[in-house]
Amino acid sequence: MSTDKHTPAMNILAAFIFFTRLPFWKIKEVPAECFKHVVPYWPLTGWLTGGIMAGTLWIAGQIMPVSLAWIIAILARLLATGCLHEDGLADFLDGFGGGTTRERTLTIMKDSHIGTYGVIGLIVYFLLLLQIRNLPLNFLCILVLCGDCWSKSCASQLINFLPYARKEEESKAKVVYNRMNGREWLSAVLCGVVPIVLLLPVSMWVAALFPLLTFVLLCRLMRRRLQGYTGDCCGAAFLLCELSFYIGSLILIYVYAGCGIDFLTEYASIPFYFH
Repeated sequence: MSTDKHTPAMNILAAFIFFTRLPFWKIKEVPAECFKHVVPYWPLTGWLTGGIMAGTLWIAGQIMPVSLAWIIAILARLLATGCLHEDGLADFLDGFGGGTTRERTLTIMKDSHIGTYGVIGLIVYFLLLLQIRNLPLNFLCILVLCGDCWSKSCASQLINFLPYARKEEESKAKVVYNRMNGREWLSAVLCGVVPIVLLLPVSMWVAALFPLLTFVLLCRLMRRRLQGYTGDCCGAAFLLCELSFYIGSLILIYVYAGCGIDFLTEYASIPFYFH
């Protein structure tokens, strides 16, 4: 049962406070208990962060090349989220790259200093992320909004499949997320699916399978190494699922182009071709 202090509305507000660096905390003070229920509304925050990314991309794309506008859009989301997920990815790569046991991996992931695996991993991540910069502007705006929401929906399922790997007092955020109930699970799925259904061409829906596959592989890796997940694992899962969505989209476009299908012409004034 919800109480006056613990309601879906307060949980949603807590999610926007937790997953962004925007001043939502000024709206109302949120009880600490609400932060245990923020993950189901993580995909909903993607409507904002993905929207900021898409909006920045579209506006910047009116006055500069799309390749440069895409970099500015990436920076806009980094500012909106405070690099929360990128920090998690770096710690995840350091831990799983440098650790060989559960205890050692968790110790490395908790270390605030970034290591070699984290640095190289982030460089490779951003280099791969830049590969979609040559897509038509309108289509790219749609893709980033859908990718943000759907990938967070996939990554949010970690808390349903795995236990938390640390003790609550050892958590960086000092909170352990509660598993979703049926209503929260439905909310997390719908917030990820709706943008794809409404905005993405049907021929590109197959790209949504790539984040699901990435999630399954990451889940198996975390289960084998940590017997659970951490907050860093959640951030890493989101970014890697999102990256797989973009790469999967590029693969589909390449396959379609090879078959003589060029559906991207409706999003641009000139046909799109791979060179």
